[in-house]
Amino acid sequence: MRLSLSEIRSRAIAFAHDWADASSERAEAQSFWQAFFNVFGINRRSVASFEEKVRNLGGSFDRIDVFYTGVMLAEHKSRGQDLSKAASQAFDYVQSLTREGRTDEVPKYIVVSDFARFVVYDLESEDPATPVAKFPTAKLHENIRRFGFLWGQDTKPVDPEDPINVKAVEILGELHDALEHGGYRGHQLERFLVRVLFCLFAEDTGIFDPDTFRRIVEQARWDGSDLGPALARLFRVLDTKPDDRPANLPEDLAALPYVNGELFTERLDFAEFTGPMRAALLKCCNFNWSRISPAVFGSLFQSVMAGEEGQRQRRQIGAHYTSERDIMKLIRSLFLDDLQAELKSCGSDQRKLKAFQDKLAGLRFLDPACGCGNFLVVTYRELRLLELEVLRKLHSGRDDAMQLFSGALLKVDVDQMYGIEIEEWPARIAEVAMWLIDHQMNLRVSEEFGKPVTRLPLKKGAKIHLGNALRTDWNTVLPASECSYVLGNPPFVGKKEQNASQKADMARVWGDVRGAGVLDYVTCWYRAAAKYIAGQRITAAFVSTNSICQGEQVGVFWKHIRQVENVHIRFAHNTFAWQSEARGAAHVHVVIVGFGIQPTHAVLWDYSDDPDHPTVTRLSRLSPYLVETDDIFLPKRTKPVCTVPQMNYGSMMIDKDRDIPDSLGLVLSSAERADILRETPAARPFIRRLYGSNEFINGDERWCLWLVDAPPNIARSSRLISEHLKAVKRFRESSGRTRTRELAATPGLFGEIRQPKSAYLLVPKVSSEARRYIPIGFMPEDAIASGSALVVPDASLYEFGMLTSDMHMAWVRRVCGRTKSDYQYSARLVYNNFPWPQDVSTARKAAVEAAAQAVLDARDQFKGQTLADLYDPLTMPKALRDAHKKLDREVDRCYRSQPFQSERSRVEFLFNLYLKLTEPLLPARPARRRRS
Repeated sequence: MRLSLSEIRSRAIAFAHDWADASSERAEAQSFWQAFFNVFGINRRSVASFEEKVRNLGGSFDRIDVFYTGVMLAEHKSRGQDLSKAASQAFDYVQSLTREGRTDEVPKYIVVSDFARFVVYDLESEDPATPVAKFPTAKLHENIRRFGFLWGQDTKPVDPEDPINVKAVEILGELHDALEHGGYRGHQLERFLVRVLFCLFAEDTGIFDPDTFRRIVEQARWDGSDLGPALARLFRVLDTKPDDRPANLPEDLAALPYVNGELFTERLDFAEFTGPMRAALLKCCNFNWSRISPAVFGSLFQSVMAGEEGQRQRRQIGAHYTSERDIMKLIRSLFLDDLQAELKSCGSDQRKLKAFQDKLAGLRFLDPACGCGNFLVVTYRELRLLELEVLRKLHSGRDDAMQLFSGALLKVDVDQMYGIEIEEWPARIAEVAMWLIDHQMNLRVSEEFGKPVTRLPLKKGAKIHLGNALRTDWNTVLPASECSYVLGNPPFVGKKEQNASQKADMARVWGDVRGAGVLDYVTCWYRAAAKYIAGQRITAAFVSTNSICQGEQVGVFWKHIRQVENVHIRFAHNTFAWQSEARGAAHVHVVIVGFGIQPTHAVLWDYSDDPDHPTVTRLSRLSPYLVETDDIFLPKRTKPVCTVPQMNYGSMMIDKDRDIPDSLGLVLSSAERADILRETPAARPFIRRLYGSNEFINGDERWCLWLVDAPPNIARSSRLISEHLKAVKRFRESSGRTRTRELAATPGLFGEIRQPKSAYLLVPKVSSEARRYIPIGFMPEDAIASGSALVVPDASLYEFGMLTSDMHMAWVRRVCGRTKSDYQYSARLVYNNFPWPQDVSTARKAAVEAAAQAVLDARDQFKGQTLADLYDPLTMPKALRDAHKKLDREVDRCYRSQPFQSERSRVEFLFNLYLKLTEPLLPARPARRRRS
């Protein structure tokens, strides 16, 4: 049974205490490691051996101190000795294991110790020789996550982003702006900049001779007047075969390669350069473009091309440029980690290595929303790096290495990449980016084997289909029977932001599914992919906004995908902050979901504890909420699943068109209230404070006419009140809804009245996700709750404590829908499905109530402060924070005595409790038909 994190920490503290002053006896060293495994609840005898024999280069045997096959190798030294020597010895053992053909036994980690210290090496990191952790034994309890690999939780560093890419955006952006200000715009400017960027990259990576392009710019007149024709001439040369070029062409131009690929085919008008435009291009020439990853080439270009209007249009289309850092998260999970492990298992077996290279060359990838091709570029680069490793093992030092230079032994090529893109220019940019990465990888091969490898003129290219992916049969682009993986970053467009064309796409894809109007645009790609991979062994993975795994979408989208399309989630990256290379990029939170038809185990990357080092856990299954439970599709319930007070909406005014400023209705500003009271003092009891989410949290002051029990003469004697009521009557009479027109008969009353008759608990419908807790509170019965608030009549301190606890917030963060990034709390979805603790003792309930009162008391210490002030994560008072922590502990104890160690453990517990509570309520599953 897996130990809890708190139990492991407790054992680690005891371990450090016991071994702090240990000696260097060999027997004690073995006892040390026996106790070390016990910290993690592992029976050492069942998994690891002492004094494991391994044959060294001299033919004799060395002995590994501690050997956990395929997982960990440990070397132990006497106290105070140089641990780097122990590490060197351990690395030698790893080489010996490989040399003996025991590749399946090669560990992932090396750990060295001298009783007083631990040093950990990750052999799968980019720099295995650099420790990933160093700490004293006394601090083991603070570093137990470093040994997550011992109990099924690895922590993997996130690939960093290169800041050089941002600098490139700035430089190219200056050139774009200078050209645009000079009147060079639209199609001409787009094509021109693609060519310039290709030339800059080609010059710095050896496609062109050094400084070929720079000299053309430098030799132009200082005012740039002859630079346009000179560049046009250059482009014509690059599009002409050497045998067809003029005989008297200058030597530097004649030496240029024939590029082909239609990049330079179209004849463009001259760009009428000026001095500042020439200076901007020279600045580009002075930048080292060889350091730019082609993976972000398209993103850079698209970002530069889009001014404010262009950026708005791209956001409407839904194009979000995923950074290379986040692309690597997807492709590692989808295929790369598995391929790297397979390559490692090949060892030096020539037959296996050749078969593995053939497998790489046979893979086909489809990105059905490829944009500028960054997913395909990174995928291709990683395939080529794997192939390069194969070539090292097969051909280094051999005579047949010369065949590499003709490309005869290179099998992976750009035509393995397929894409669909709705816009022409991103599609063309994707093709160019693929050529650039192909050249970069050819350079890597050249550097490895000492001779140049080139693929000019261009003969093969990525196959990018221009069209709407949702109105295209993907099999016409790449037959599913030939496809290996589907991947990408489909458009991020919420249900309210969809334009007419996107709504038509939604109807085309989801029109046969009831309730699909709540779905985001990205879900169309999931359903299209599900149909495409049906009957195939294809795995697909998309980056998507996390809304697809939250709120009301799950019950429609995933229920259909799972139960009708029979799709299984194979892996997922839980919510993380999405990064983009594009200028003006939106701030969104995303998930990565990998899926296929065949059921299998699941892997979850969780970023809640450390955004840069996610916890990786192998699970038996993953539900659509990305927790390890059976499938759950939370319905919109009219009543809670537990015996708790009912939560209702506040009262709805239905009094005016709020898009028309200064229109009269039942809601009053402070100034309007003051005017009415000066005119009619007797109206005071019938003008009440109005509270919605904003008023409750931020303290904004709004009032309303509350004439439920008002005598008729109050309204008749007030000209101002009468004007408000007449306006309400006109609004309701003009409505297209029958029910609203009926309300015109009572213009002095709210359209929907749900005001409690006694004190109540107010829960804001909308609240910032930045807050640790949604601010809620008790309100008197004369405080009117509007439709942007939810109310729980007759709630006690116990209900208040439960709803403002970390336990409830864990449920909110996973289940709640979003408005932008803010929580959109729902009574029917969040509150009514929330699994409250069962069989809570009187003492436990009293403890929660006492802690809840302490939270209210802590708030009262700061008179005049709004709830927004008190719950700001940067300014939350310590007294209030401490009171909430105490409340969290008491609420946790109502669920179980064992503490929850992470957000994920809370959520999994809650979902499993929900299943227990609702199992009798769930419809019986239809019996499967037996095959005759």
